[in-house]
Amino acid sequence: MASSNLSVPIVLLTILALPEVSPAETFPDIVEHFKYGSIGAEERAGIPYWIWLALPRAFPDLLPQKPGNGYERFGFVYEQGKQRPIGTSLREGNVPLIGLNCAACHTGVIRDSPGGQPRPVPGMPSHQIDLQSYQRFLFACFRNPRFTGDLMWDAMRKENPRLSWFNGIIYRWFVIPRIRRVAAELETAAAWTNTRPPTGPGRVDTFNPYKAMFKLDLRNDVSVGTADLPSLWNQAMREGMWLHWDGNNNLVTERNKSAAIGAGCSEASLDLPSMKRVEDWIWTLEPPKFPRDKIRSERVPAGEKIYKRECAECHEKGGKQIGQTIPIKEIGTDPERLQSFTPELAVKMNTLGTGRPWKFTHFRKTDGYAAMPLDGIWLRAPYLHNGSVPTLRHLLEPVDRRPAVFIRGYDLCDYTNVGFVWDGPEASRAGFRYDTSQKGNSRDGHLYGTNLTATEKEALLEYLKIL
Repeated sequence: MASSNLSVPIVLLTILALPEVSPAETFPDIVEHFKYGSIGAEERAGIPYWIWLALPRAFPDLLPQKPGNGYERFGFVYEQGKQRPIGTSLREGNVPLIGLNCAACHTGVIRDSPGGQPRPVPGMPSHQIDLQSYQRFLFACFRNPRFTGDLMWDAMRKENPRLSWFNGIIYRWFVIPRIRRVAAELETAAAWTNTRPPTGPGRVDTFNPYKAMFKLDLRNDVSVGTADLPSLWNQAMREGMWLHWDGNNNLVTERNKSAAIGAGCSEASLDLPSMKRVEDWIWTLEPPKFPRDKIRSERVPAGEKIYKRECAECHEKGGKQIGQTIPIKEIGTDPERLQSFTPELAVKMNTLGTGRPWKFTHFRKTDGYAAMPLDGIWLRAPYLHNGSVPTLRHLLEPVDRRPAVFIRGYDLCDYTNVGFVWDGPEASRAGFRYDTSQKGNSRDGHLYGTNLTATEKEALLEYLKIL
């Protein structure tokens, strides 16, 4: 819902405009609706559901070598008894379509111990999901010579034996050939992603896909717009603040619609009533609390004083700089995401919704990155706009003491250093190797607090846990 500030997030580029679709599923419970309801992405960016379900069975060799089965290997989260993961929506019809919704980018997974049970946290950044790898898997399947009517029909029937001979005709002779043709065109349109470092899990290039959508010239544009997925908590607090990582828009509902379009909706297919339900819910949604038994409460009062002195001006409600953009020369973090959003793109973004009541008007070009509230900061690792610092402890260290290479996308909480476990064999097996030397991945900047004493840093960390 929030773009990668999304969020989106991203354009998945799996467009199949198939006819005769029915209304999308809705759910009385708002949390279920957030996880499985539609925002309208199926009509423009939907994938035929039974084909989607059968792809891991048909192409196991194209799946990444990660823990889990099928789409779990891309970081999608399945709940017990569910056939499709959190973050997907289904629209029935002659050819049922599956799409993505807000929860794909905003439901993270955490574990308390190596043998613990993973648990999803709605509203948290999906630090484990690798949407770029997912997209590339789809393209690899659709261009593969084995992607034929015979192979796919056999795999689909194993997933759903009730599919009829008439379904077979539709899929063999119409749907599969169309997918091959459209996917080839879309993969060509997405070729610009091959010239950038891989995003890895929990990150997306938010606005370069919009340049492709607007047919702006990407041949000489080598900017890397990759940024971390944000949280969705406490959106009421953010009303009027400058949003997205570079502060290019200050209207929450406009940002939400731009994220939904990035996730695959068209201007016409946006499901505004469904989105309004989610918007009302995240307006006051609070983050989970840090486990009380893991807080050294005796250090919190000292930490609060340090926070008020060192951090509150930019990150506390009512602070002078909160919700404002801090010039890049001052904050010193990686400039790529800032540079990727151009004045020309801002003009184009403000054409979206033309002729509709919600036409965009708030996009602008800025000169820095926005200072945001730190609510639920313990679940928003890795840190900085590009996710280049694994823990809050590392963020309080000078740049040369922050890891140059680490693992991101692993779900085991590091309650001491505040973040996720970022090294070791198990993290390496499950996660993604993040190299801060790659373009757009710099660990530089945000040196606030780095000159504190070791004792002061310990106290500040304890206070940050309770935000």
